[in-house]
Amino acid sequence: MSLKGRSVVDLSDFQRHELRQFLDTGHDLKRKQKRGEPHEVLKGKSLAMIFMKSSTRTRVSFEVGMTQLGGHALYLETGGTQLGRGETIGDTAQVLSRYCDVIMARVFGHDDITGLAKYATVPVINGLSDLLHPCQIMADMMTIEEHRGGLEGQKIVYVGDSNNVSNSIMQGCTIMGMDVTIGSPKGYTPIESIMKKADALSKRYGTTLEVVTDPHEAVKGADVIYTDTFFSMGQERSKEKENALMPFQVNKTLIGKAKSDVIVMHCLPAHREEELTSEVMDGPHSVVFDQAENRLHAQKGIMALIV
Repeated sequence: MSLKGRSVVDLSDFQRHELRQFLDTGHDLKRKQKRGEPHEVLKGKSLAMIFMKSSTRTRVSFEVGMTQLGGHALYLETGGTQLGRGETIGDTAQVLSRYCDVIMARVFGHDDITGLAKYATVPVINGLSDLLHPCQIMADMMTIEEHRGGLEGQKIVYVGDSNNVSNSIMQGCTIMGMDVTIGSPKGYTPIESIMKKADALSKRYGTTLEVVTDPHEAVKGADVIYTDTFFSMGQERSKEKENALMPFQVNKTLIGKAKSDVIVMHCLPAHREEELTSEVMDGPHSVVFDQAENRLHAQKGIMALIV
């Protein structure tokens, strides 16, 4: 089944063979780029990039990726568009659909992404919302395949504050056959609606999904340990939350409880000595910069198939 015209808002909208197509295409385009082979499969196509949140990796990876695919990317900051003056998401989506071949948006509220996808007549890509971060997890799964040789049967453990990244891990990694553990303190565990959807996926694909409130218990037998910032963009810092999350810091002691060849992941930007130590981030278990690079290749795979 062709993926052309499909929006990528939520990984649970896809089946395993469809995510496999995205991953395989990402790997293929990465090999071509490394060999210097032209792969301008989107020549003459345009990508509209809407940014309600600031970004480094999302902007650069999408913009460079579209250029490498032979297309053109337009950077649209909310304050510099009519969105910043009250134009509706629906009107914006319909207008951009007349000009561009695909829309990517990095937003706060998830409703903004679903609204864009509802009214646009071209594919919409969720570059990040407060609820989900699908492109990040596609890049992460590419990285796990490169370092672990595959996905099925691997145990991925996310430790820290349950957020958009852990929500998408529970979806994408479960669909692809990975066992998922979320290690979060009480009060910071996944929301019920996400857990319900992830539980259904876990049963469907025959994987395990659990939430554990002890970090050392969570990482036992882990093939992959994943963490993210304690405070997502737009959230106010609080000492209470920091104190609750510090026992979940990814440090030498914690990774010592996992498999000896465990890989450590972080979607970046990292707050060193907070959610993980520099010793770990710069150490032999870390693959954080490989996964940052793979944002480029995974997103190229997505765009190549849906546009």
